[in-house]
Amino acid sequence: MSEAGLRAGGLCFGYAGAALFAQLELRIAPGEMVALIGPNGSGKTTLMKLLAGTLRASEGGVTLDGAAVAGMPARARARRIAVVPQEGHLAFDFTVREAVLMGRTAHLGPLGIEGPADLTAATEALQRTGTRHLAARMLSRLSGGERQLVVIARALAQQPDWLLLDEPTAFLDIRHRLEIFALLSRLNQQEGLTIVTTSHDINLAARYCRRIVLLKGGRIRADGTPAEVFQAGVLSDVYETPLRVERDARTGMPVALPEAGGVM
Repeated sequence: MSEAGLRAGGLCFGYAGAALFAQLELRIAPGEMVALIGPNGSGKTTLMKLLAGTLRASEGGVTLDGAAVAGMPARARARRIAVVPQEGHLAFDFTVREAVLMGRTAHLGPLGIEGPADLTAATEALQRTGTRHLAARMLSRLSGGERQLVVIARALAQQPDWLLLDEPTAFLDIRHRLEIFALLSRLNQQEGLTIVTTSHDINLAARYCRRIVLLKGGRIRADGTPAEVFQAGVLSDVYETPLRVERDARTGMPVALPEAGGVM
């Protein structure tokens, strides 16, 4: 079997003695765009941190092209995998260009001084996210949607093969949620960037991601295309809410809607 891709094998992890993952298996191939969905506490963020190498499994582990992710030097890992965490804002105020240039850290020499290649990579990242016109603006002057695009631009400036995002549309309005997911889809389909994202907006995930992994209590309950995963009985059980699944007449994608009558 090919070692290419990101693989969680026999993954075990828990907090304060309570197991969350027990022998979890997941393989993501290069070029995929995958959404991890599930209710609060299902393990989405923890799994993302394990995939990124910022957490270590108690047993098993995560490999990238056969190499243990957690064992990679941080700079080497950052050249392959870029992470956009839930809280991606910087503690201090910078210009947009300065913030995006921070994504070049893993590529800088011993003196830590940006060169022409770093400036070019940052400018290209701004262009790809549609934020080049904001380059001179201070982060504090941006809207929430603009800031999130800049955080993604900073990750793209790393020039990674893999982009991992934890709830990239949290706290954003519907316009900016659509803008972010459309950007991710474009990066995946047109540039071949492999993308793994968590999302509480399961319908948005189904609209843009070709593969959905549904988690509950640290277990994978379903894994497949949106049509395969969006089964009313399974979703209702996982989210403990009566749901029905319909098909969007325009896009043909499945949509989960609440049934009248409240929670289960």
